[in-house]
Amino acid sequence: MAALLLLLPLLLLLPLLLLLKLDLWPQPRWLLADLAFAVRALRCKKALRDRALAAAAADPESPEGGCSLAWRLAHLARERPAHTFLVHGARRFSYADAERESNRAARAFLHARGWAGDRGGSGTSSTEEGARAAPAARDSAAGGETTAPPLAPGATVALLLPAGPEFLWLWFGLAKAGLRTAFVPTALRRGPLLHCLRSCEASAMVLAPEFLESLEPDLPALRAMGLHLWATGPATHLAGISNLMSEAAAQADEPVPGYLSAPQSVMDTCLYIFTSGTTGLPKAARISHLKVLQCQGFYQLCGVHQKDVIYLALPLYHMSGSLLGIVGCLGIGATVVLKARFSASQFWEDCQKHGVTVFQYIGELCRYLVNQPPSQAERGHKVRLAVGSGLRPDTWERFVRRFGPLQILETYGMTEGNVATFNYTGQPGAVGRASWLYKHVFPFSLIRYDVMTGEPIRNAQGHCVATSPGEPGLLVAPVSQQSPFLGYAGAPELAEGKLLKDVFCPGDVFFNTGDLLVCDKQDFLHFHDRTGDTFRWKGENVATTEVAEVLEALDFLQEVNIYGVTVPGHEGRAGMAALALRPPQALDLVQLHAHVSENLPPYARPRFLRLQESLATTETFKQQKVRMANEGFDPSALSDPLYVLDQDAGAYLPLTPARYSALLSGDLRI
Repeated sequence: MAALLLLLPLLLLLPLLLLLKLDLWPQPRWLLADLAFAVRALRCKKALRDRALAAAAADPESPEGGCSLAWRLAHLARERPAHTFLVHGARRFSYADAERESNRAARAFLHARGWAGDRGGSGTSSTEEGARAAPAARDSAAGGETTAPPLAPGATVALLLPAGPEFLWLWFGLAKAGLRTAFVPTALRRGPLLHCLRSCEASAMVLAPEFLESLEPDLPALRAMGLHLWATGPATHLAGISNLMSEAAAQADEPVPGYLSAPQSVMDTCLYIFTSGTTGLPKAARISHLKVLQCQGFYQLCGVHQKDVIYLALPLYHMSGSLLGIVGCLGIGATVVLKARFSASQFWEDCQKHGVTVFQYIGELCRYLVNQPPSQAERGHKVRLAVGSGLRPDTWERFVRRFGPLQILETYGMTEGNVATFNYTGQPGAVGRASWLYKHVFPFSLIRYDVMTGEPIRNAQGHCVATSPGEPGLLVAPVSQQSPFLGYAGAPELAEGKLLKDVFCPGDVFFNTGDLLVCDKQDFLHFHDRTGDTFRWKGENVATTEVAEVLEALDFLQEVNIYGVTVPGHEGRAGMAALALRPPQALDLVQLHAHVSENLPPYARPRFLRLQESLATTETFKQQKVRMANEGFDPSALSDPLYVLDQDAGAYLPLTPARYSALLSGDLRI
């Protein structure tokens, strides 16, 4: 017996030694961090599963019998009614306030739906069936007089709103009413806006009063689509647009029955978030009830707690702001300080004023902060954690050195994707870990990719090949019931190329992120580049085809080549347009600037122009994007006329050596 007791520790060590021998166990230095995160992730998954089961078991007449978002808000309003949920300017709202305001919004939408307050029929509300019924419900008349069409169950309502309380109450209210929400980027107008509304089959749109002037040219087309239009402010001089907030204020703040929002399946679409893919106009990514539930665990995975105060200055029409920031906050029952716009000069004062402990960023925001002159407010703050994505290593180190001690937690993810990574160790420059433990909880792979063909490299058996440490590879993740890919609203070909089959064995299916990452010898993941023509600027994806199509509409341009160039001191790549004129036309910079300002969102407008007699192409007549990007925009190295978008002047100006130097020093703002 004594001999067996002595051998027992050795027997327990054998599996560990085997894993180390097979190089499957994490690097010893990071073992504890990998173990701690794996345990946290498993606990998070269990908590979310328990919430889903609780919602399913709840009385369908109660508010907690609805979708995961409605269930969670009702639960927090009951458990922590007085705890502050939202701070916006001088206004503060508790969880009980949020529940009441969203109940009023839900009842306003239900009134537009023609809901009589009883279950009727089968007593269920299927968003999938309702969406199919929506077009038939758009035409209605009473007594020969045309009235606002009621919303069918499961219809889609688009929100064109800045970040603020009204955005949240309406979003939560739509969820409670069993309606789908479409988050429309606030900079979209004209063709791109109409495209987005058509692609998600919106039945109605809610817009902010401050957008009415810029939207006025679009109103005839919006009305022709049969859209019901609301505004979130006082009555406007424009006919046919009513004040939704006044309608909501007239409603009771009592909860609505949960069965109205309860999905038939967690895979049902409850939300559309628009993302610029690798080609063309924005695509409406389908967000399921499952994904909303999973996003409730985001801040728990990041180590954020109920007592924390989160600073959020990201657009709510993005996944990072809405699903990660707001839904993640709901997941832990914390407080969020919401800003409509980020202000680097006010940031630390805000943090001091509200006792902020967690900051959600995109890389550009951190760069703005380190470029600010020192201030008294940046000392003595309580920020302990910054969570986000896109932070460059040089900005990372400057940020921590100046504003620390604090932890940076860099993440990676996609709106429509089924994979996410977390750099929970704080290793500068990394976006996550690729340890055996992490990949067991959140599976993914890096496979070899041919940049020239734009396809994964396959072996003789037709299967993909995993990369070696230090080798760039395409990030892919297995598609499963727990990690699905729902695709986009509209034609099936929009999702073409997003799914890879027979990756490692016959019949398997993987999601293609379109991103190249590198895993180093210590199992750290580093972002390498985006495949295809899309580049990233100001935290947004810019599709070159969309920008080129806008510029090609100008009659004096014959050819346009759009690509991204690296600008020292800036994250991502700035847009540059190589232009060839249509003879005998001349370059009209004033018209060009007005045209891009009218038809492109700010982040997609080219920062540089390069005028050429003819555009370079490959032997197969494809535009030379890589070579042009490598040549950059240095006026001393290029003989072609160059121009830069001066934001302060609001014009394209010649890129002289003096302006080039000002750009490099940070004195010229692009």
